[in-house]
Amino acid sequence: MLTQKQLKLLEFIHNRTQKDGVSPSFDEMKEALDLRSKSGIHRLITALEERGFIRRLAHRARAIEVTKMPGSQTTLQNKFIPRVFEGSRPSRPSSAINVDSHNINSLPMMGRIAAGVPISAIEDYTGDIPVPGHMISGKGQHYALEVKGDSMIDAGINDGDVVIIKETNTAENGDIVVALVEDEEATLKRFRQKGSSIALEASNPAYETRVFSHEQIKVQGKLVGLIRTY
Repeated sequence: MLTQKQLKLLEFIHNRTQKDGVSPSFDEMKEALDLRSKSGIHRLITALEERGFIRRLAHRARAIEVTKMPGSQTTLQNKFIPRVFEGSRPSRPSSAINVDSHNINSLPMMGRIAAGVPISAIEDYTGDIPVPGHMISGKGQHYALEVKGDSMIDAGINDGDVVIIKETNTAENGDIVVALVEDEEATLKRFRQKGSSIALEASNPAYETRVFSHEQIKVQGKLVGLIRTY
């Protein structure tokens, strides 16, 4: 599922490439999407590339190839419709909210989170998932998310894994957190703060560390466990 801006950019690149035989420049993309800076375009381009919609060709200027359009994602779209996580929760049994490390049987599955560049996520309750009690980090609110992407593979977090998150709005340097970027997009990254700057650090050398001002980032939870299905 693409965000509205991601879809608009993908369609713009596809149409221009079909018409002119070359992808548009970053300035043209910025103007087409009415963005203030090219940094937003870089973020959207990386998101589209990570999710398999485009491919950047090395050593060639303005070389972006559209590899597929959203029509090929019908099954994925029917399965999950992501929404921005703003801290509220949909209605569900109270036993799924306040958990105890000795009695836990299940946690709410809240959709997908990007372990790559941010995608609009994660408020989409789809049911409960069984979780071993030892994964619960003390008392408090916890939830589960399916990981999308490979930017945290060096931290042992793979595409398709389910991460267990403890809700919190604070983090220490080195914590792996769910971060809400500019009140719009959520991502799973390692948290680093220096002064008023916050870095969201990938655990894969193929992805760059992204730096934001303190006002642009809201911590939504901290990683406390992981479930992998083989």
